[in-house]
Amino acid sequence: MERLQVTTPEALPDEGGTDAALRPSRLDEFVGQTQVKSSLQIAIDAARHRGETLDHTLFFGPPGLGKTTLAMLMAREMGVQLRTTSGPVLDKPGDLVGMLTSLGHGDMLFIDEIHRMKPALEEFLYSAMEDYRVDVRIADGPHAQTIPMPLERFTLIGATTRFGLLTPPMRARFGLVERLGFYPVEELRLIVHRSAAILQIPVEEAGAVEIARRSRGTPRVANRLLRRVRDYAQVKADGRITSAVADAALSRLNVDEFGLDDMDARILTTIIEKFAGGPVGLGTVAVAVGEDAETLQEVYEPYLIQQGFLERTPRGRCATALAYRRFGMTPPPPGQTTIFDG
Repeated sequence: MERLQVTTPEALPDEGGTDAALRPSRLDEFVGQTQVKSSLQIAIDAARHRGETLDHTLFFGPPGLGKTTLAMLMAREMGVQLRTTSGPVLDKPGDLVGMLTSLGHGDMLFIDEIHRMKPALEEFLYSAMEDYRVDVRIADGPHAQTIPMPLERFTLIGATTRFGLLTPPMRARFGLVERLGFYPVEELRLIVHRSAAILQIPVEEAGAVEIARRSRGTPRVANRLLRRVRDYAQVKADGRITSAVADAALSRLNVDEFGLDDMDARILTTIIEKFAGGPVGLGTVAVAVGEDAETLQEVYEPYLIQQGFLERTPRGRCATALAYRRFGMTPPPPGQTTIFDG
């Protein structure tokens, strides 16, 4: 009997009625990430055949690519419960003990942003992941005692946008480690069509392609843009999303033909105009654009680098010749750089 149950101590990003409705209900409905899906399906089928729990699994990659959705689908495929939380929410070992001891045999615990867990909590997880027990301290001071508490065999699913910030001992405890990459336009087009059908939005092929190619390679962005284009189509057009309607709506949202939004443009023009194209430190760029440095590094930089607008060097961030041309500027001669620390 299927026992999927999702408990969220903290609301997940972009989680709501509409977003939940757009999530696939089976692994074979999940669009994209073909290699990841294949590896997961083999692991799930093998675990079910042996009657065992699934190996601890780690997903890493930029935000919005489906890490949370895959965790939900894994629990559904295995017919077990899923509990969800995130690294920043977990403050002390007691927070983890309550969640771990509530898991039944084979159940899954999903920890988003696992790289932001405190070191003490990370070490606390080691025995839980390997030996399926936790040591509970019952007193403080020099005569403190700990009692080992057994756990049911469970599966930990971790998700991170900063794989390099996980310690080697933590990474080594995951049996499955899968990287999620940006989606090509064709796969995003399929996602737009699927979401439009669920939301009963009439969309033409060209309109779906226009949304897909401006979605930064990210399904979450594609679904968000689809909803905003739908609003525009209902108010300014006949409700049908055509290429022209999508272009007009996305232009109003300051999303250009490369998928760059207002913050992307601010980052690049700031590096070009204020810091002579770089190299410039991440902290300096963050202060200049008024954004958190971690957000720049996790949310904006990966796409800008992949698209060739930004280069990350040991000396700092540099705008590429493509970025100069995007804003109608002439790139500086090779070798003519000024370093800005930060």
